Amino acid sequence: MYISAETLDDVLRRLLPKLLKSKTQVAATRGKTREIFGVLLHISNPRARLSRTEKKGTLFSCLGELLWYLARTNDLGFISYYAPQYRNDSEDGLTIRGAYGPRLYDLRGNDQIANIIRLLRKHPSSRRAVIQIFDADDLSRDHREVPCTCTLQFVVRSRRLDMLSSMRSNDAIVGLPHDVFAFTMIQEIVARALNISLGSYRHVVGSMHLYSKDVTAAREYLKEGWQPKVAMPRMPLGNPMESITRLLRAEGEIRRGGIVNLAQLDLDPYWRDLGRLLQIYKHFRNDERERIASLKGEMKSRVYDPYIEKKRQTAPKPAPDVLKPPQLSFMYDRCSQELP
Repeated sequence: MYISAETLDDVLRRLLPKLLKSKTQVAATRGKTREIFGVLLHISNPRARLSRTEKKGTLFSCLGELLWYLARTNDLGFISYYAPQYRNDSEDGLTIRGAYGPRLYDLRGNDQIANIIRLLRKHPSSRRAVIQIFDADDLSRDHREVPCTCTLQFVVRSRRLDMLSSMRSNDAIVGLPHDVFAFTMIQEIVARALNISLGSYRHVVGSMHLYSKDVTAAREYLKEGWQPKVAMPRMPLGNPMESITRLLRAEGEIRRGGIVNLAQLDLDPYWRDLGRLLQIYKHFRNDERERIASLKGEMKSRVYDPYIEKKRQTAPKPAPDVLKPPQLSFMYDRCSQELP
């Protein structure tokens, strides 16, 4: 099956009805599913990576998962802060064995991101720029969590970076939107590092499936109607690696309860907005609605407004006996080396 569309929502609105009608039902490890085997999705505008609906308008867990990858860590505490369901996948209560970050940056000592950037700078027409995620060792014995992603392939054509993600398995409701967000962000990061334009994104899946428990959610999503087609802002020109390093340092302090003055960081407004989103998520967890409203007013891009407002309106009420984490003052010194 092949679906080509401009945005993530366009793809989901064509994919979900087909899954709902699928007669192939599989009793998988994590529950019963409706399945289509062999699917290729094409998104012509990879920046339109966020759903604009109430049902699937997920931003904060997507951003947290991306930063978890970029931080090169398998730490459970990091990712469960944004996506608590990961706690079910840990074998030791501390780490996630199949975490993508260490595989992207240190698979048997190989920094795969750096390798494909170096390769495409030297040989732009290469077909070898492939990152391996799924590993032979994943089948050596039973594991609680095995990567669904097999490979990520990057090709440069007409000075544009196209990308193809190959998945052995993909959950259409939860997994697919998160994967599209993270992988197209990595695609744009690599494009900026190569100083070329962003091309299109392709996502090939062996078992594309919909869990029985998510059938109602899929139908509710389809009932919402069409939303405006809005893409994330363009990533700033220039190699983004130093900005990512600064953002990751800020993320760690924010997640641990610290106060980060983003205005003092040497960051483009694009990256500063992502830092504010991390602060907004912390205030959401702490039920600090006024602070969410204040940060919303500081955002450079208005693309994120619906996601911020949803968090402001749904911030949970903490139990009276729960103490909020101590607020630690923190400020970074400006890095001495400027971005190229």
